Amino acid sequence: MGRGLLIVISGPSGAGKGTICKELIRKEKYWLSISATTRSPREGEVDGENYYFLSKEEFANKIKNNEFLEYAQVYNNYYGTPKKNIEEKLDAGIDVILEIDIQGALQVKEVCKEGVYIFILPPSMEELKKRIINRGSETEKSLNTRFNSAYSELNYMGKYNYAVINDEVETAVQKIESIIMAEKCRVHRVKYNYLNKEAKIND
Repeated sequence: MGRGLLIVISGPSGAGKGTICKELIRKEKYWLSISATTRSPREGEVDGENYYFLSKEEFANKIKNNEFLEYAQVYNNYYGTPKKNIEEKLDAGIDVILEIDIQGALQVKEVCKEGVYIFILPPSMEELKKRIINRGSETEKSLNTRFNSAYSELNYMGKYNYAVINDEVETAVQKIESIIMAEKCRVHRVKYNYLNKEAKIND
């Protein structure tokens, strides 16, 4: 068994990346990375399942010890991606999915060049606006702010390896799984895994 793949999935808010990731995880072939946060748990959230809930002091210590792939401050709270569990899963040959915002994805890319970076797009910007409206949680002002932000985030698409249009969830998931299969067949990955396997056999 070779080293697992780090699959980083992000895109504009409302593109449906969360739904896609849930469908991928449901197949039980992948492990979903769990983020750490200093915010308080919401009703029904479980520590170690939804997030790792940390105090600000604990989070600061982990920053100091370089224990995050990336982290960011959002309003008064911090969010970050712990390294340890991801490395353990990858070393065990398990593919890891990291669902993250664009800012975080680009931070991860700086330190994990071998990751597979997939940008999720809505079928159209008009459809994206409908999805945000249908959530029913936005005022007209916040809707316009969120939509304009999503539109500007399209400029980051070129920093990813792949772009997948989420017109139908099942089709988008199939495309992502095809990307993963193709990435596993890249010569440098096959060579690395094959030669390591042969070295262990000959030890």
